[in-house]
Amino acid sequence: LRFRINPFQGKEMVDYIADYLENIRERRVFPDVSPGYMRQLLPESAPIEGEAWPKIFADVERIVMPGVTHWQSPHMHAYFPALNSMPSLLGDMLADAINCLGFTWASSPACTELEIIVMNWLGKMIGLPDAFLHLSSNSQGGGVLQTTASEATLVCLLAGRTRAIQRFHERHPGYQDAEINARLVAYCSDQAHSSVEKAALIGLVRMRYIEADEDLAMRGKLLREAIEDDIKQGLVPFWVCATLGTTGSCSFDNLEEIGLVCLEHHLWLHVDAAYAGSAFICPEFRTWLRGIERADSMAFNPSKWLMVHFDATALWVRDSTAVHRTFNVEPLYLQHENSGVAVDFMHWQIPLSRRFRALKVWFVLRSYGIKGLQRHIREGVRLAQKFEALVLADHRFELPAKRHLGLVVFRIRGDNEITEKLLKRLNHRGNLHCIPSSLKGQYVIRFTITSTHTTLDDIVKDWMEIRQVASMVLEEMNITISNRVYLKETKEKSEAFGSSLLLSNSPLSPKVVNGSFAAIFDADEFLAKTYAGVRIAHQESPSMRRRVRGILMSGKQFSLDSHMDVVVQTTLDAGTGTTNSYGRSAVRDTQATQAVAGGQASIREDNEESPEETELLSLCRNLSVLAPVHAHSLSTPSRSCSSTSHSHSLSQSFSPSKSPPLNQFRPIALCGIPSQTPLPLTLPLPLANRDVTVSVDSLLTPVTTCNMYHGKRFLEPLETLAASSASFSSSIFRLPTPLATPTLEQPEEDPDWPAKTFSQLLMERYSSQSQSRSHNSLSSSSTDSSLLSRDGATPTPTPTPMGSLDELATPLLESFASPSSQPMLSAQGVGQEQRERDSDSDATICSAASSMESL
Repeated sequence: LRFRINPFQGKEMVDYIADYLENIRERRVFPDVSPGYMRQLLPESAPIEGEAWPKIFADVERIVMPGVTHWQSPHMHAYFPALNSMPSLLGDMLADAINCLGFTWASSPACTELEIIVMNWLGKMIGLPDAFLHLSSNSQGGGVLQTTASEATLVCLLAGRTRAIQRFHERHPGYQDAEINARLVAYCSDQAHSSVEKAALIGLVRMRYIEADEDLAMRGKLLREAIEDDIKQGLVPFWVCATLGTTGSCSFDNLEEIGLVCLEHHLWLHVDAAYAGSAFICPEFRTWLRGIERADSMAFNPSKWLMVHFDATALWVRDSTAVHRTFNVEPLYLQHENSGVAVDFMHWQIPLSRRFRALKVWFVLRSYGIKGLQRHIREGVRLAQKFEALVLADHRFELPAKRHLGLVVFRIRGDNEITEKLLKRLNHRGNLHCIPSSLKGQYVIRFTITSTHTTLDDIVKDWMEIRQVASMVLEEMNITISNRVYLKETKEKSEAFGSSLLLSNSPLSPKVVNGSFAAIFDADEFLAKTYAGVRIAHQESPSMRRRVRGILMSGKQFSLDSHMDVVVQTTLDAGTGTTNSYGRSAVRDTQATQAVAGGQASIREDNEESPEETELLSLCRNLSVLAPVHAHSLSTPSRSCSSTSHSHSLSQSFSPSKSPPLNQFRPIALCGIPSQTPLPLTLPLPLANRDVTVSVDSLLTPVTTCNMYHGKRFLEPLETLAASSASFSSSIFRLPTPLATPTLEQPEEDPDWPAKTFSQLLMERYSSQSQSRSHNSLSSSSTDSSLLSRDGATPTPTPTPMGSLDELATPLLESFASPSSQPMLSAQGVGQEQRERDSDSDATICSAASSMESL
């Protein structure tokens, strides 16, 4: 019986293959058949006589193709890629025609020699150290093509076991191999592939699984703890498998940390990079390969992502003698004259015979080159990024693990049952194919870019299919998933994001609005400037100026509206020349400065202090007590009270030397303030020995001390701030309940009028007590700047001398220093009823101030 080649039959098959791959997008990716479907289509026994080729070829489409899962389809997203290419198919066609069995060098020298060269090429492409390459006849390391990564893992585990048993014999002679083997322990991540577990079963060794961290990676610390614990129990650790690109989520174990642990305890370190190893031909992905110099072996599958069809697994070992020692079986009929000099790959694997796999790898590398394969890898990653963006845009879905390379894992928010039902429905419809995985108890769907035919249109089509089926499943289960984005989730995605603080125009009603639903995570300059045009017309309004000032003071990422306002302000700054913090021109600032001179309020510069604040801080300095409370500035008040001439003698020493610019916050500097008048009053100072913290439950909750917010720094205790040159923002706030102030009449409420500073509230708090003492001494003094004045509508009470101010501030200062103390008598000796009112007012002032600070 002779085999005759019919050129027309060969051409017919090549044309069919080409048409199949070109039109594979039209085929249903997942077959709609049941187990045993083919038995009804084929006879129970082989034919007695041979059949004609046309009849055989016709049955391919009729019998085989209906039951095929089309792995080359652009809608195939299950498992990992199993790619092919025309150079690979042609190379294997030639290898199948040659059909040599290259178990030794003598059985086919070309098969062995080409494999050595191809493995050196691949090793250099992914950046392996020279110790893993077969560069000369004296090299101990080298590479070999195995059938699968599972076989490569088993080969390395058995080689590590051989080395561990030999080392144990050297240290503790007298034991049998079986006794030592019973003590051996191997380690891997709980995210490792099932082939690692299978290798341990075949090798009859224990396998201990190390829990992965929050990034689904095995770390060196837990591995070291497990090894040390097993050593204490009399076990013998010998082998570790680190996974680069896990099957469940394509996560990466920390190879650097694991390598150090293995080096410390003399363990064999095997690196399983079956999928991700192909990506290491791109330099930007080699960061995960750091620490490979401490590994003993590494394997990856070119048959997954390098356009080489199955089977082809590249395995490198640092010391091939351990592998030889494990599989060295050399009967006489396998020996040849170059034995021991040439490489015989039968000692590098479990089976004896081996295919000429190097031929198809050689064809692919020469056809595409390194740059062509790099473009292919990067395109797969780009498409995965596009799919990831589509998932993130739908509030019903979530990504339980970070995307790496070409694999995206996603799920529907809620119970695992919803996602499981979605996946089953998708596969049943057959328009795309995915498989599940379990990550920390969560049922997820794996979506992998697996085909060279996949385009962005295919990704969008598959996503529309997923969304449509998800809507059907949720409707059937009567489940509604809210599209609200909570502030906690927003901050998890963007740590720099801060919630917007918006105050209504209605007086005395602070409100916090959660604007996280409008958060920007990818601030697009073009989008921002396009939308910003809508808000330009309102930029010059007082409310907008107040809003922009609060935005610029925040120092954090903005909400959508805030971001647009800042962009508008930047645009105005660029078009108007010299601008202030609001984007207003210098001409308008000059006009505003003149208006301030006429009595309008202004905001002082950061390095200036108001006279009333200077007086209060001078009091605190001389009393050796830090400023008790100072709520951080909010973004609502448009201006603060302008200060007129201060009557106290100390005010001249601290008055600013230049007119303050507009629209700037003024800090209160904690610095040494010279005192001209010694104060006889002393107070107990428990504050310096206390841990100063703040807890604000409501505006009516009394507090004792509070951490002051100073600019863009973090909150710190007062003791820390006193030891440094810290500065504080202005204490401007609105109270939830208005305090009674000595006014002749109640003017109409002005929502734009500034709130009262702490020193103003302090003076109003005790104004009734000081009037009797100050009437005789300073009846003709000028107006005190600590009292609120608006266009002369509110008369100003007579200021008190410094000694009276000390006495007035004493009860309030002690209320901060001693939270458990009862309301104190004032310096004038007020009665019980007055003490209760004072205590309530103190608590109200402190609570309001600290509440504003916490906001």
